[in-house]
Amino acid sequence: MSDPPVALLAELTYRCPLRCAYCSNPTDWRDYGDELDTAVWSRVLREAAELGALHVHFSGGEPLLRDDLESLVRAARDAGLYTNLITSAWRVTRERLAALADAGLDHVQVSVQDSDAAHADALAGTAVHAHKLEAAREVKALGMALSVNAVLHQRNLARVGEIIALAESVGAERLELANTQWHGSALAHRDALMPDRETLARAQAVALAARARLRGTMDVIWVIPDWYEDAPRPCMDGWGRRFVTVIPTGVVLPCPGAHGLPGMVFDSVRDRPLGDIWREGADFQRYRGTGWMSPTCAGCERRDVDFGGCRCQAFALTGDAARTDPSCPKSPDHRLVRDLRRERPATAKEPGGPLYRIDIRRGPRAS
Repeated sequence: MSDPPVALLAELTYRCPLRCAYCSNPTDWRDYGDELDTAVWSRVLREAAELGALHVHFSGGEPLLRDDLESLVRAARDAGLYTNLITSAWRVTRERLAALADAGLDHVQVSVQDSDAAHADALAGTAVHAHKLEAAREVKALGMALSVNAVLHQRNLARVGEIIALAESVGAERLELANTQWHGSALAHRDALMPDRETLARAQAVALAARARLRGTMDVIWVIPDWYEDAPRPCMDGWGRRFVTVIPTGVVLPCPGAHGLPGMVFDSVRDRPLGDIWREGADFQRYRGTGWMSPTCAGCERRDVDFGGCRCQAFALTGDAARTDPSCPKSPDHRLVRDLRRERPATAKEPGGPLYRIDIRRGPRAS
């Protein structure tokens, strides 16, 4: 019997007004338009709490595009869940933030693309940076907890110090410096976004120094990058161990990036209770525990630490989701990662032209 999940990631919609090239949503995101309605989402929130989850993270896409977001926050609060909104803060008004606070929203995580409007708006594909900062300050004024999230890559890593200063300026209690994970649009744009080792090392040193300086004032979280470490990351703390994701159509996933893995059953909350899927669903059993592991992972002393690494990454690089994560030096496929690393600095300060979220129906520049 598995332990209950700690948190539910509720991906309410994949619609988004921003066009960030590192977006981890599936590139066929327009095919997920049959979104769960308010009543089903409210039931899912109750079932998550009954299952033992403590938190819900309302995410997307852009969850503010759901007109019923206040109702869903209220349903989560009534179920006893701590509520977090992960948002670009696109066009959000003080009135709507106040309504969300009144509904019981505990925490808001505002994403930023860079440290200044010129760079940030270019990455987002729309003018939104100044409004994000205004919204972040309103979150604080309304008494909700505030986090800032910045996805890091070759085009903004050199300004990580300025990003930290920006988070300080809006009074964030937490800053997540999240190095890009290679899924969705990010995978398609990997060559342009992949950091070189020198830039990454300098940024990490700045981040760790800020973590020490700001301890007790603002938590600085450095999400380690794929492919430059000596061991694979414990992706999602292990497949189906601590987190459960429900996507806009109601499919339940052990990790947010599992859409594209072959052989998945894709159980839906439209057909089965969330708890049944968590405990018994074939997708959750597939890579849970150690029985599925290759001999390389099964015999490794880190098998209960990194849980074999990332299944989505293994599939993306090798075509086999059950292989040892190629980011691991012990993997027989580790050469694939070595070949993809950018060991030398990029020749251009700001490499390449504009990049946008992939839409396989309309091409990479579509919103």
